[in-house]
Amino acid sequence: MISRRQFTQAFAAVAAGTSLAACSPAATVTPAAMADLRAGSGKHTSLGPIKQVNAGLLAMAYVEYGPADGPVVLLIHGWPYDPCSYIDVGPLLADAGYRVIVPYLRGYGPTTFLSKDTVRNGQQSAVALDVIALMDALRIDRAVLGGYDWGARTVDIIAALWPQRCAALVSVSGYLITSLQANRQPLPPVAEYGWWYQYYFATERGAIGYQNNRHDFNKLIWTIVSPKWTFDDATYERTARSFTNPDHVAIVIHNYRWRLSLAPGQPQYDAYERELATAPTISVPTITIASDFDGAAADGMVYRDKFTGKYEHRIFHGIGHDVPQEAPEAFAQAVKDAAHL
Repeated sequence: MISRRQFTQAFAAVAAGTSLAACSPAATVTPAAMADLRAGSGKHTSLGPIKQVNAGLLAMAYVEYGPADGPVVLLIHGWPYDPCSYIDVGPLLADAGYRVIVPYLRGYGPTTFLSKDTVRNGQQSAVALDVIALMDALRIDRAVLGGYDWGARTVDIIAALWPQRCAALVSVSGYLITSLQANRQPLPPVAEYGWWYQYYFATERGAIGYQNNRHDFNKLIWTIVSPKWTFDDATYERTARSFTNPDHVAIVIHNYRWRLSLAPGQPQYDAYERELATAPTISVPTITIASDFDGAAADGMVYRDKFTGKYEHRIFHGIGHDVPQEAPEAFAQAVKDAAHL
């Protein structure tokens, strides 16, 4: 999701009565009417065959679309979602000749750990290294990377630390690399209110509550973050199956506690986290996307200087947080455009 730093900057600008756009050069915006973007429950009702490969610490499940020899696109989902976010995007890109890979992240769907002794770690660099391991296992040298929420954070990290693996980038909500130091700073009350579930997860009551109620909990999150998306029960249930993964709760709880410095990371990721703590810039060709979810930060100016290569910013009006599922044609077009920046 949008970073606490971004939320703070956006809130401060609004509170001061100052437009962020007035402070910085305007981003390139592709506005679109809601009727042109929205897909309702989408055209497709099945992801198709699920494949699996041993990759790093995981037996990683993924779905694949398009020709085996096409230019590769990797699309990464967020929480509380799964590859069904790309259920319409995948076929659209396949029709354009791309080979599309959409993995289930650790803790979701059929993806499992190879060892019962592996720490169920949800920190950002661990998730990014899972994707690098998948690329290695599938012998993919470079790919166009796209994502939102956890997925945007993951592809941002890969583009920053391993730019040679990233041909181009599509990142919803822009630059989402987590800063533990920044996350220790309190936000204005209205901003803190938006992160209520993170504080719930910080408690043992919250961990038990999520364990017992994850189906209804995550459906509530969908409705809060995408209030204009009238998804049907079948659409939600296709994704909800992924939350029954035996490691799902542990990964989600650790992810949010780690972000608030309430749970430790692991030493093998320390070097990556130190580099990420410097807020590295991203030099690969990039299209960032904002939606209604981004609120006052939708113009993208709070993260514009983090992208130093060819760059475009697009705003999808009337769309909530699950951008690829709510606006598949526009998201797929952004992927194709990024590949040709």
